[in-house]
Amino acid sequence: MFDWLHRWRRRQEERVLRERAIPDLLWQYTLACHPFLARRSEADLAELRRLTTLFLANKEFSGAGGFVITDEVAVAIAAQACVPILKLGLALYDRFVGIVVHSDQMVIRREEMDEHGVVHEYEDVLVGETAAGAVPVTLSWYDVAHADEAGEPGYNVVIHEFVHKIDLLDGEADGVPPLTPRSRRDAWAAMIDDEYLRFCARVDRGEDVFLDPYAAEAVDEFFAVSAEAFFVAPDEFRLEHPRLYTELQGLFLQDPAAY
Repeated sequence: MFDWLHRWRRRQEERVLRERAIPDLLWQYTLACHPFLARRSEADLAELRRLTTLFLANKEFSGAGGFVITDEVAVAIAAQACVPILKLGLALYDRFVGIVVHSDQMVIRREEMDEHGVVHEYEDVLVGETAAGAVPVTLSWYDVAHADEAGEPGYNVVIHEFVHKIDLLDGEADGVPPLTPRSRRDAWAAMIDDEYLRFCARVDRGEDVFLDPYAAEAVDEFFAVSAEAFFVAPDEFRLEHPRLYTELQGLFLQDPAAY
């Protein structure tokens, strides 16, 4: 039974890869626009292209406010989304289908109750957002397309939001993705909490830090911001956070600094 199911899935994948192949020019254009992808080995790029094709076949893109989803937009987002799961497989993204793309940053009206029961309204400016389960990933295309011009080494909103999805697989935004066995999960939680508190202390002291100080907002944001830097600016990240680099290397089964 399981052998039959495996063969059926393999045939389905082969059909998708054959019928929905990403054109060579579009793939090369995507790599040129996002140099951190192009630095990978030929083997990694071949696997990334394969996963990107399957990702595109299984996800639904929609544009907000009239934004048009072109092939360029879809492939750029899909390729970067597949970087964290390059060695782990697309199954980590099975719980959601939708990806909503805005032309630019989103302004969201929020309400928050303080300790006195008073409700405060404010506007939150976002470049991306997601939540657990089937909730779509929401992205600003401007920030995807101009990440290299943001002036923030290691910045990548696509990787950030999709790493949040991995973190949220157990329903909690805590910087501790589902790990087995339990002892490994406990060790990871202790490590990420320690690294987070050290980082927050440095930010509080006003020290220059490589990671975006936004990472001090919460441990789940620290995890996502660290993953951005791990993949996009691995040399600088490893220099500043050697322990965390090694742990992320083991988690994602990748060593981006090797390229």
